[in-house]
Amino acid sequence: MIIPLRHRGLSAAVAIAAAVGGAIVAVHYHRLGLTLSHYDSRGHLVVARRVIDSLTPGWQQIGAVWLPLPHLLNMLPVQVDALYRSGASAVAISVVSFAIATAAIAWIIAALTGSPLAALSGAAVFAFNPNVLYLQATPMTEPLLLALTTTAVALLIEWCAVGRPGSAPASRGVGIVFALACLTRYEAWPVTAAALSVAVWVRWRQGDPLPLALRRVAGIALYPAAAGLAFVVFSRIVIGHWFVSAGFFVPENKALGDPRLAAAEIVWGAHALSGYFMMIAAAAGLAPLLLAGLFRRERADGLIALSLLATAALPWVAFVDGHPFRIRYMVPLIAIEAVGAGYAAGVLASVTRLRLVLPLVLLAAIGYELRPLDAAAPMVVEAQWDRPNAPVRQTVTDCLRAGYRGETIMASMGSLGHYMQEASHDGFAIRDFLHEGNGDLWLAALDGPRPFAGWVLIEEKANGGDVLAKIARENPHFLDGFSRVCEGAGLALYRRNEAGAPIRTAR
Repeated sequence: MIIPLRHRGLSAAVAIAAAVGGAIVAVHYHRLGLTLSHYDSRGHLVVARRVIDSLTPGWQQIGAVWLPLPHLLNMLPVQVDALYRSGASAVAISVVSFAIATAAIAWIIAALTGSPLAALSGAAVFAFNPNVLYLQATPMTEPLLLALTTTAVALLIEWCAVGRPGSAPASRGVGIVFALACLTRYEAWPVTAAALSVAVWVRWRQGDPLPLALRRVAGIALYPAAAGLAFVVFSRIVIGHWFVSAGFFVPENKALGDPRLAAAEIVWGAHALSGYFMMIAAAAGLAPLLLAGLFRRERADGLIALSLLATAALPWVAFVDGHPFRIRYMVPLIAIEAVGAGYAAGVLASVTRLRLVLPLVLLAAIGYELRPLDAAAPMVVEAQWDRPNAPVRQTVTDCLRAGYRGETIMASMGSLGHYMQEASHDGFAIRDFLHEGNGDLWLAALDGPRPFAGWVLIEEKANGGDVLAKIARENPHFLDGFSRVCEGAGLALYRRNEAGAPIRTAR
């Protein structure tokens, strides 16, 4: 159905409320010192900053492992030292994204049920989840993913509504939002594929001949397909590979090679993030949503909302490949959980004539099961895994600063990007470091860093040690001409010997 104007107003009100609440929560976590406690949050700031602040600045610095949109959005703001050190500009993007995602979820539920109260209760399932609230208070990229995927799904549902012709401008808008999502995080790729595949079936069910349905949906699919193609070509140019799918983690998940165990880990993670009642409420809505979509032509467009379940595809594949378990990878599933719970409240209330009771029961359950600022929420806990190491690493930074005279510091950004951002508080810029993004200069230094760097920083413990640690173990002469001067939290610092001083290998 086409969402009425009053429901659009509801979505706008939800967005404003979520933005205000999200900003307050962001201030809360800033005061607790948790804004940048997750190492990846600092890594995203570094990637955005290094496009300009680098030994070799330029578009190549965008990288080819993480998708580029979050870093492009934040590229200019983080050139301001205060915004880079605090992460404030990236947090602002996250808060706005949180507001958009919350409004889009309300929009989807209102479109599918016609119930404003169900839309509010479903949006609350998402907005009051402490794990979602924490992530939107950080520079992490999940909030932008959620904003773009939920908005794209909402727009596609409206585009597929009964009686809509699927005009070219409308198709272009939906396609652009899907393309932006596909340039944010990889979870958007299976969501986009699922949503557009279902859209063909929906248009056919609603009366389009199959060739016409394919052509109309192809007009949308063109944009995310072009975005994906551009990214893999860019990856090939920058790093010599069409797509990076391995080499950045040590396979250690117990689900390695076991698809069923990987699926069980995802279910366990979803439960840990929200609780049993929310999962049951979501299932109570998603089951009838599926059945109505399959067997009632006028409800077929509801199947598009189920494409948000496809965010589970990426962690499932990763866990089967042995990627370490991270609760963060299940957070995007909270969006479909919210849609399912809201749909249950709306449809069951309509069927049982309890129009107010069931949505209010859901809201009461939210207050009981979800504690928005829960310090023990799994995502908040996981984000602090690295926090005890920061003070110890500071001793290495103090050692470096004491003898630093402007020499280049060689370090792997793949393992120490978060440290580089930490070091900015002591006056170090990204251009002070020689890292993988510096291309041929980095590759030449891997044969022997002495002509290129005055210092070498090596992560020796995490994931078995970084690329420099592995080279040092395999090549006993790699660190000839350097002396080990200090270490802490698995981080070792080597300094180039002065001319005339005895050269020795530090191990």
